[in-house]
Amino acid sequence: MLIRLDSVDYDSVLSSGLVDLFLLRHGIAVERDEAVDHPERGLTPLGLERTFKVCCRLRDLGFISDRLISSPYRRARETADVAVNRGLAPEVELSSCLKPGGDPWPLVQRLRGTCFFVGHEPDLSQLAVNLIGARSGGLRLRKAGLCHLRWDASCQDPRGVAQLQLLLRPSLLLPGSV
Repeated sequence: MLIRLDSVDYDSVLSSGLVDLFLLRHGIAVERDEAVDHPERGLTPLGLERTFKVCCRLRDLGFISDRLISSPYRRARETADVAVNRGLAPEVELSSCLKPGGDPWPLVQRLRGTCFFVGHEPDLSQLAVNLIGARSGGLRLRKAGLCHLRWDASCQDPRGVAQLQLLLRPSLLLPGSV
């Protein structure tokens, strides 16, 4: 069954008895220098443009959260800034838990309501598969892609019990894009 994205009313779907976690991967970033990842690599002009369009589309679809927590790496911060500027969350909170190789569980265990995590691969995908109980490598989040996970807020440890609501690559959000 196909569901048209413009027919989903996310404002009415999100509920206070549930945790809704939106994983947003940073946009297209400047290439690595000498295969070394650097925290200050920013988004490319195309990365900024696509992230802006994705965030506008997400806002139009009603993806609004109580919080947005981002990796402190520049490319994630820039993505988070675009998301906040487009109205997806009230402000950007930075957490080293979302740096590449970080441990997001301290954040996940305290979540209530709706929240965006802005971060990196393969960490966001690994978090998603751990939450839904899938095999490692069973999910891949594209640059500026979105994953929506949901679980009951009363759950002490959501690993293996979260439900995958959506997994979207930018081209599904932006008709006519590559």
